[in-house]
Amino acid sequence: MTSWRPKIVALDVDGTMVDWENRMTDTVREAVHAIKDSGVHVVISTGRAIPGVLDAARNLRLDDGIAVASNGAVVHTYSPVEVVHTVTFDASEAVRRVLEHIPDALVAVEEVGTGYRISAPFPEWEIDGTVTIQTVDELVAEPVTRVIIRAPEHDVEEFGRLVHGLGLNEVNYNIGYTAWLDIAPDGVSKASGLEVVCERLGVDRADVLAVGDGMNDYEMLRWAGRGVAMGQGSDELKAVADDVTGTVLEDGLATELRRWL
Repeated sequence: MTSWRPKIVALDVDGTMVDWENRMTDTVREAVHAIKDSGVHVVISTGRAIPGVLDAARNLRLDDGIAVASNGAVVHTYSPVEVVHTVTFDASEAVRRVLEHIPDALVAVEEVGTGYRISAPFPEWEIDGTVTIQTVDELVAEPVTRVIIRAPEHDVEEFGRLVHGLGLNEVNYNIGYTAWLDIAPDGVSKASGLEVVCERLGVDRADVLAVGDGMNDYEMLRWAGRGVAMGQGSDELKAVADDVTGTVLEDGLATELRRWL
């Protein structure tokens, strides 16, 4: 490992770059700029949609780059925004199955580049961009890149048990720190999105450093040449990582990036 150095750093946003109130420290921002200035490609790799990626880029004070959005279903450049890759799927059956068991859940589908179409308002600040309210049937009438199911009245343990019992085998899904379910096309993850980035930049996956804290980072950390879990990540995530750094509140991302400067 002493002679290895990343050519791409793929960075999760929430819980990695920023805390749960979207606050980024100068320490993290300076470490990201230092690694970028050393010639390494910085790739935002997030479950956020494009408006959320652009918010993270502004927070980092990055003017341009390439990003993996929507847990790998969208790859785009900025600025300006150019969508270079999308994967869509028919979400109607998965949504129907979830709502049969959690009828009070909220549903959102991504409108690539602008925001979401939603069944009812989400808790404040949870989704970015323009929102339009539609019926659930309208939301899933056409293939989409991503679906979010949110159940504010359920705790995350109960919600997780319900979802895992549904047997959603034909899609890729992740449960967040709250009762929040991301549903993506089967085989799509941050890792598959980064494969598109690597091909575009001419970089081998062995030369990718990936850092994240959530189960939607699991495939990315396992896939990358070096996968690093944030300190507050789950034991399952840490088990697949090559290393574990400090928590987001300890500026763990900066600690890892400084290793390569």
